[in-house]
Amino acid sequence: MSSKYEPSGAFGRFVHEAEETFIAVLLGLMTIITFVNVILRYVFNSSLIWGLELTSALFAWLVLFGMSYAVKITAHLGVDAVINILPHRGRRILALFAAACCLAYAFLLMKGAWDYWAPFGGFEQTGGRWFPEGFIKTRDQAWYETEQIPMPEMLRFLEPIFNQGEHYEKLPRFIPYLMLPIGCALLLFRFAQATWGIITGTRESLIVSHEAEDAVDDVRHLNYEE
Repeated sequence: MSSKYEPSGAFGRFVHEAEETFIAVLLGLMTIITFVNVILRYVFNSSLIWGLELTSALFAWLVLFGMSYAVKITAHLGVDAVINILPHRGRRILALFAAACCLAYAFLLMKGAWDYWAPFGGFEQTGGRWFPEGFIKTRDQAWYETEQIPMPEMLRFLEPIFNQGEHYEKLPRFIPYLMLPIGCALLLFRFAQATWGIITGTRESLIVSHEAEDAVDDVRHLNYEE
């Protein structure tokens, strides 16, 4: 997986490569599980009964993780026909306004994600409709399990922490659902980074610059090489 984003510094490159590796692992696991299920179904008349549920969870992880990663590498698409006719100052003002809207949206999304996930992890939801106003008493739902995904033995240590020592027969839901608040928090963090980049002048906007023009340039370079 390649991108035009080139992080500076050893730590930045490490984080960037770790993110791309995580995305590649998710894609690889989804492909392997689906492939094995197809072989089992059409060759051996069997199947991994938990395969579809796990693949769906992995896909959700991929989407939630990928949305913040796409902000970092400016892979989200946008319409800039109006923006491009404005002078530099106007484009900068609109970019900052868009960034502020995205920050507000990501913050509300993170609050909602936490409030949805918290009961499954045995934590309290936040009070307030828009801005968190402390925590409120929430019914513990950490005992909720997935439909078919088996509980890995190496995760049995979670039972006394989240399930009062009771045995999990299936994977608890708070584990696959955990990516929801994490993904939204990463999205808020990436929007904050992008906003700072616009303020400091190291970044022009939140969206990809000119995808079509970049593709034409790539083809032009290939023709020159020939």
